[in-house]
Amino acid sequence: MPVKAMDLFDAYNKNMLPSEQGFIVSSYFSAHSAYSRYEVVSYNNVKSIYPADNGLTFQTDGKKLHILIEPSNYPKKGEEPYVRSSMEQIPHRFSELDLHTCKNQTKIYSGKEAIMSYTSFTIMKPQGVNFSFIFYNLPDVFDSMTLFFEKTFNKEAGVPMPDAKKVAKELGIKLKKTMAWDYSS
Repeated sequence: MPVKAMDLFDAYNKNMLPSEQGFIVSSYFSAHSAYSRYEVVSYNNVKSIYPADNGLTFQTDGKKLHILIEPSNYPKKGEEPYVRSSMEQIPHRFSELDLHTCKNQTKIYSGKEAIMSYTSFTIMKPQGVNFSFIFYNLPDVFDSMTLFFEKTFNKEAGVPMPDAKKVAKELGIKLKKTMAWDYSS
């Protein structure tokens, strides 16, 4: 059975990073609450991958999609996500995000569109409980990422399971639509 996903830095050290299409999911969890950020990067046709200060730099174009989970007791709800502190920030205004309000009043925001990153991007090495995974471009990659988000939204970010299932399913569809590389058109 092929490996569907693995730790990004382990894959790099084992020379198992795909140079053709891959999907990187990084998480950033708050140490003091269920506030969580995710960054999904899809890439294709890598020219090179090399270690950088505290991370890996990919010389290729990338598409980035950001997800933000805001617990109901978050004190800066009215502050646009792009102006929040660096530990809580995603590069979007509320108007650029889709919103799902959960049964427990947790808010899940996700970018309406992917952001293009031209020529190169760097994935920072995770600290603490944070992580970065590479998802391999297998036929069921979007199903694998949907299940991954469902589980981490529920277990790590305190999202009720019915909401985690619903948002993860919608996210899987969005990832397939906005993050795949299609050169046939």
